[in-house]
Amino acid sequence: MIRLFAALSIPPEIGQGLQTRQTGIDGARWRPLEALHVTLRFFGDVREDVARDLDAELIGVSGQPFAIELAGAGAFDNGQGLDAVWAGVAENAELRRLAGACESAARRVGLKPEARNYKPHVTLAYLRHPDPAQVAAWIQGNNLLKSPPIAVDRFGVYASFQTHDGSRYRLEAEYPLT
Repeated sequence: MIRLFAALSIPPEIGQGLQTRQTGIDGARWRPLEALHVTLRFFGDVREDVARDLDAELIGVSGQPFAIELAGAGAFDNGQGLDAVWAGVAENAELRRLAGACESAARRVGLKPEARNYKPHVTLAYLRHPDPAQVAAWIQGNNLLKSPPIAVDRFGVYASFQTHDGSRYRLEAEYPLT
């Protein structure tokens, strides 16, 4: 089994700007530069044969290059408390189409449909029992976040590995948009 997700990488110059915002919440596990991405579809733990079939489906995803912009900031609540803070992605029809194509590919290889609504974002930190006032102050201090356009001419499938320091990611395949 291999844990996989499809995503857009964040260019280093944009990621470095995001890293300047990674402060102000006690106990936050801030994500390193190489872990910053916009998830298109989390596939989860899949067998190697399903991963090969998924690769074959994703090769067939077509689309024109486009641009996205980061905009705003927020936090996710898992129902038991705040568990992550993020930089948002401005609404973008091409991004939604690409995420939908990744969802369709997952379904064609037999993976369960994603139950959550798609909310494009860049996770900046995972939280464990944070002070809600600190999270609120962080969101207020970062809610005007806006990036320059980020060119998207490809997407990738990444493997995720758990370590004692958190998740680490490895690019498994890239798919150009032409």
